Amino acid sequence: MNMRYIAFLAIIFIAGVAFAQTKLKKTQVSKEVSVMLPQDFMPMPDDGIARKYPASTKPLAVYTSPNGQIDFSITQKPSQFKEEDLDMLREFYKANLLETFTQVDFIRQEVTQVKGKKYLVFEFVSKLADERGTTNLAPVQKYSIMQYTIKGDQLYIFTMHVPFILKNEWQDTAREIMGSINIK
Repeated sequence: MNMRYIAFLAIIFIAGVAFAQTKLKKTQVSKEVSVMLPQDFMPMPDDGIARKYPASTKPLAVYTSPNGQIDFSITQKPSQFKEEDLDMLREFYKANLLETFTQVDFIRQEVTQVKGKKYLVFEFVSKLADERGTTNLAPVQKYSIMQYTIKGDQLYIFTMHVPFILKNEWQDTAREIMGSINIK
């Protein structure tokens, strides 16, 4: 065996280890909701949630990667709509996303089944620029998946945000996480 071949195999092996699939474990978010999340994701403390998600409806829970770059959040709020209305709601939520970000490139926008429940799914790459002109920072680019479903009189919104630079290495894992959501 020549040394170049062995070095090549070593590089392939090391690269394979670096890009190995993230190990997921079942996480019970609330009495009703569970999801498979990376083992090293931790619940974000309330003060962190308040800082990072200053919305009128505080997320039910936010889990974050050790470096704080990747977030998975769940928001639950009352809804007058039913699960059958998700198709109709697609344009409304899409318009909302287009308003939130400077630019949105959709990968998927569809109503699909996850564990027997209907979900409205948006998978996209977004850019958020500082349009007030107060900073010279480059636009923030993210890869995201958002899933909406309605159970009873509650709307559930599941969101996963990943820095765009990590999209290729996280896309399969993000899809696996979003496909593991279970609502009792």
